[in-house]
Amino acid sequence: MLNGGRDGRRPLAEAVSVRSVWPGAPAPLGARFRTGPDGVAGTNFALWAGGAEAVDVCLFDDEGHETRCPLAESTHEIWHGFVPGVRPGQRYGFRVHGVWDPWTGGRWNRAKLLLDPYARAVDGEFTLPPEVYGHVRDWPQQHIADTVRDDRDSAPHVPKGVVVHDDAPDDEWKDDRRPKTPWADSVLYELHVRGFTRRHPDIPEELRGTYAGLAHPAAIGHLRRLGVTAVELLPVHQFAHEDHLLKRGLRNYWGYNSIGYFAPHAGYAAGGTRGQQVGEFRSMVRALHEAGIEVILDVVYNHTAEAGELGPTLSLRGIDNRGYYRLQDDARRYTDYTGCGNTLHVVRPQVLRLITDSLRYWVTEMGVDGFRFDLAATLARSLHDVDMLSPFLAVIAQDPVLRRVKLIAEPWDVGAGGYQVGAFPPLWTEWNDRYRDAVRDYWRDALPDVRDLGYRLSGSSDLYAWGGRRPQASVNFITAHDGFTLRDLVSYEHKHNEANGEGNRDGTGDNRAWNCGAEGESSRADINALRRRQLRNMLSTLLLSTGVPMLVAGDEMGRTQGGNNNAYCQDNETGWVDWSLLDEPGWHELYTLTARLIALRHRHPVLRRGAFFSGRASGVDGLRDLAWFTASGTEMTEDDWFAPAGTLGVYLSGARIAARDERGGRVTDDSFLAVLHSPAARAPFVLPGEPWARAYETVVDTSLEDQSVEPDAVLPAGSTVVLEGRSLLLFRVREPDPYGNP
Repeated sequence: MLNGGRDGRRPLAEAVSVRSVWPGAPAPLGARFRTGPDGVAGTNFALWAGGAEAVDVCLFDDEGHETRCPLAESTHEIWHGFVPGVRPGQRYGFRVHGVWDPWTGGRWNRAKLLLDPYARAVDGEFTLPPEVYGHVRDWPQQHIADTVRDDRDSAPHVPKGVVVHDDAPDDEWKDDRRPKTPWADSVLYELHVRGFTRRHPDIPEELRGTYAGLAHPAAIGHLRRLGVTAVELLPVHQFAHEDHLLKRGLRNYWGYNSIGYFAPHAGYAAGGTRGQQVGEFRSMVRALHEAGIEVILDVVYNHTAEAGELGPTLSLRGIDNRGYYRLQDDARRYTDYTGCGNTLHVVRPQVLRLITDSLRYWVTEMGVDGFRFDLAATLARSLHDVDMLSPFLAVIAQDPVLRRVKLIAEPWDVGAGGYQVGAFPPLWTEWNDRYRDAVRDYWRDALPDVRDLGYRLSGSSDLYAWGGRRPQASVNFITAHDGFTLRDLVSYEHKHNEANGEGNRDGTGDNRAWNCGAEGESSRADINALRRRQLRNMLSTLLLSTGVPMLVAGDEMGRTQGGNNNAYCQDNETGWVDWSLLDEPGWHELYTLTARLIALRHRHPVLRRGAFFSGRASGVDGLRDLAWFTASGTEMTEDDWFAPAGTLGVYLSGARIAARDERGGRVTDDSFLAVLHSPAARAPFVLPGEPWARAYETVVDTSLEDQSVEPDAVLPAGSTVVLEGRSLLLFRVREPDPYGNP
């Protein structure tokens, strides 16, 4: 091992001063300002550090001078102490003493200042110079570099935790102050706090890219006009940039590299980083709630920014590497179900406590309404395999706070058996990538038949109709942050990620995309018109499908990333929303159609059913709640489902909705017929006759370029309409007039 006297490396300097510490209490964990013995104000520090030999809390003044406070008390492996006089705004970190023995998983190194896992705020940014690594990063023999200890002090190079005043009123986030939008009524909108507001012309420059910017009336006004009910924020937990990005002059943009599960990312704060980010985040949530919009956080509890054995020592690795991470039989190495170098050991009580404490904090003290769990299959693993009776899922199911919020799983990870779409238990909804793939394939005319599409349009009952689950278990999406934007999906067939600096090797090659005849931006009017029609087709399909639709910020106005399908490191105009698109007629009309479709969905319960369709005939007329039609206007047979077909009619009966209103009355609605046509050639379609309808009123026609007004054509049942190539028509069924009027 390398010590302070070898290789010319400076040993850890002695602390400037040592401060006396009172015993304090082992709970709650973290740094909590309070009144101590004899009414003395101060802060209680508590850190779980199993296997540690000693723990110091280190206080830093504005010049970076360090005062060390040994925590002499240890209760059930929690080191704790009360430091008189320490008030909100104080910056701090921990040094944890223990045995350096990577061969058995021990990576304690007192030279490394560690971020408190329970820090409520973080001041500063991780820049990852060699000093922040517990081992000698640049050791000539890299295959053993992780075993050679680096004794240089990391404190000057790492951010510090900040003591925060707990000033949220007890009743701030009561249920009656939240939107509490039912799942069936929800329309999700995935956005990046920085990217959504960074280029908005009506948001003051100093607020762009921040929580305060998202709370600005200009940002909220767009969300309200669009009609979405919830924003799903890309990660806002404090995160670090990866070393390989920093070396290339790039930064982690998406934020899936968490290091502080209680702290709002300081880089998104306009008002300061000495605790002000906490109040700013709460104000943002409050403003969104007042607009009727819920806040869902994308959270990354499957791994941390410390990566594998050659990664930096920032927090958990130096606190208790064996206690927090899954290690292989060779304890130098990490089990990696995430593709990010490490995996949190969620089966261990202290790790499960960290995660659930964090989740409850964001609900009860920060006001959020739900979570989307990145690589949720990792959290559901027991010792090895994914287990839907795992400790994590069991704890969530019985927790009185967490079982009441929206829970969304990304139902896969990169390990063996990690693909778990449809397998999560009741309470959970899931990102449904089978919906994404089926809709993409249909509109590029690549499905062999329409069997899979039928399931996806009607709520994916084949995946979710078990154990009391409902159509809302399916979060339907065509695009997400990860992959092409919707516009790029119809403009590129191949990824163009050269700007990421990884030789275009990153990002998936399975895009299921069609460029409409030219790769990239085109000057041809016919290609551009077809692309806009395809966007209208896909957005209409998404918003008319049963389940919970999710849009991605900017897709409603044609945002492009220039073919980059992995813009995780593009904190620039590639990754930011371009608001000038709203001034262009073609893209403004796409936005208008999207808002109109969302409004239509909100008005009509038949488009957002809370129960699966039965498909059975009922009533004296023998109608079904859901019926499927061929282009000839006849109901589909078993053979039709297996035959190649590009035209599909879907009838939704508003008279047979399996729902009751608050007083127990039947819910009824208009009936609709949607006709999807993916082939390029025009084709006839016969509108089903009685008893399905007497006449049909055209509501949406994606073949029309001008979407600023609703079509108003009324056609008699049994008539033939000509479907334009690659188009979607939505008809409202016209009921017979009781007075005999036409």
